[in-house]
Amino acid sequence: MAETTGARAEFLAWTAEQFLHNSRSGRRLIAVESAGAPAASRFADDLAGALAERGQHPLRLSLGSVGEATLRRDTIEPFRAGTLDGADDPDTVLIVDGQRLLNEKVRGIWHYTVWLLAGEELPHAGANLIVDASDESGLTDYYYDLCKLPPSFGERA
Repeated sequence: MAETTGARAEFLAWTAEQFLHNSRSGRRLIAVESAGAPAASRFADDLAGALAERGQHPLRLSLGSVGEATLRRDTIEPFRAGTLDGADDPDTVLIVDGQRLLNEKVRGIWHYTVWLLAGEELPHAGANLIVDASDESGLTDYYYDLCKLPPSFGERA
């Protein structure tokens, strides 16, 4: 994992604190998605580092494009049961990046969701945090009136 410095590190620290404000302990799940997969993967890696700095036990997985049944069977259920490799600690935070993680059918399984804007696309309506990642060294939170979007906007088939 590359070292994170400056404004990016500050933003990741802020994001970690936002998550921990409501999810301090237990088995917790974070989903990170973007139209640009490398940006989502890097953000998830860096967020895991920011959580580790705060005494958390992060576990990172990159899933690619995954369907609901596979996601639940191969990742979520074993994680919750404590049988997923690397999830031995009862206070593990699973941070997953991939595609279709914020789709309506699986949106409710996550404790926190992040959508990274990779360009001029509209944000996903199901994210807790929308991040403008157009300048990876200076990430910023992006506010959008999601009432303008249908609830399933951003769904991936």
